[in-house]
Amino acid sequence: MLPGLWTRSFKSWSDGRCDSTTNVSWLQGVTLYGDLRHPPDVPDFSHARSLDSLTLADCSWLATQEGFAGVFRSSGDNFEWVRLIDLHPPRPELDTGRLYWRGEILIEEGLRGEYIEHWNRTPNLPASPCAGVALTQADTGRWGCLLRAADMFIYARDRAVQISGDSLASAIAAAPDLRVAQSLFDFEISLGQVMEHDWRITRSTLPFRVGDRLNPAITATETATFHDRDNAGRATLREWDITHTEGDVSFLST
Repeated sequence: MLPGLWTRSFKSWSDGRCDSTTNVSWLQGVTLYGDLRHPPDVPDFSHARSLDSLTLADCSWLATQEGFAGVFRSSGDNFEWVRLIDLHPPRPELDTGRLYWRGEILIEEGLRGEYIEHWNRTPNLPASPCAGVALTQADTGRWGCLLRAADMFIYARDRAVQISGDSLASAIAAAPDLRVAQSLFDFEISLGQVMEHDWRITRSTLPFRVGDRLNPAITATETATFHDRDNAGRATLREWDITHTEGDVSFLST
């Protein structure tokens, strides 16, 4: 019912607040999903071409983003977005809600009525094929995933360090130096489009990744390799072990 790319047009909270300006994209596969949310008025990051070139001010703004990925589960009318990775510290409460249709708008309502979100499916994607892989790195224990629906994809990978404190902003403020603050953003959720054989990143939690080619290589459904950058911005390859597949995995090869 739900595979495809969804954008959010509106959110309201029970305390009267509302939001129609945050740029929210949710790409859903069979079970895997990724979610990327940018506030309006993204600043100019042309000076930052790598993790090592982020300033403290850059880190503070990047903490206003949201990005998470994991597994989507359903039980009757109730749904849960299990967050296996999250740009922010783990939430004490589960990400659960009810979903129902109002015309062509998919309504998400918090189980306790604390919020309502309006979701719009991107045209032409629902009937298109989708495929995904869950990933892990044996040496670091990082989790990641790659998901494609029609010509859209989302790639997500966890950070190597754990966040201390109750928020990403407080962790940045408590960082003893800039290098530690930068390391908190060794985490990626990138959304992009497949154009012929070119997987181009169009939005990301890492601004210097916008415009990069991901161009995945899937080997016998056991390993996956992605084009990436090291902390200094040099081109490199990131290798993963595949722990779960869904759909036709050949749809994920460049």
